[in-house]
Amino acid sequence: MTHTVFSRTRENIVRPEPPLVPFVVQREGEEAAPDNLMLTMIGPGRYRLRYADEDPRDRDLRGVLWARCAFGPVDDLGKPTGQPQWRMMHPLRQRGTMQALRCQVCAERARTPLGFVFLAGPGTVDPEDPMILTNQPPVCPRHARLAAELCPHLTRDPMVLLAQSAPMYGVNGVGYGWGDQGVQVVQRPEGPIPYGHELLPTVLASQMVRRLSSFRLVGLDELLWELERVT
Repeated sequence: MTHTVFSRTRENIVRPEPPLVPFVVQREGEEAAPDNLMLTMIGPGRYRLRYADEDPRDRDLRGVLWARCAFGPVDDLGKPTGQPQWRMMHPLRQRGTMQALRCQVCAERARTPLGFVFLAGPGTVDPEDPMILTNQPPVCPRHARLAAELCPHLTRDPMVLLAQSAPMYGVNGVGYGWGDQGVQVVQRPEGPIPYGHELLPTVLASQMVRRLSSFRLVGLDELLWELERVT
């Protein structure tokens, strides 16, 4: 009896790389933590907002309380996974990258030989304004163009601000106080709240803000060309 041998050839299946999602983008399932906020009196008519089970990590280096948000699963490189919620930044990843001036896409160091690269949407920044504030963490040269393409607040040709200095300014957040429902939001400031402001003890922050100084406005192509020449 003869045996028929069937040979199988294995197909080389090339799987596309998953699309890169900026590190700061919030993912599906990363929801706000249960609210267990309290107000503690610290003086006549003065209060301090805190969590009933507060942890030192709940406050930034200036002592401001931050909104809690769940962290979803990560991949084998420690990067967030899950469906991106493109118009939302995870408050604690935004805080971490802004505090350390790391790239909002890859979370690596963002400093370049020419300074820090910040992006802004067209018409959102007046370069003549002496006080330019941003809640957008910087980008590294490798991901500057990608950030412009992916961010829903930007365009493929964004405003590029090359800053020599970006000192800390304050936070975006809401103010808490006593209301009909107990401890609740009582103030919604229109803009960032500077560090040192009297409202900060009762603020729950969601984004860190820096002030751009000693900067110049450049085109994205011009920036990448300049960086290529000095690196």
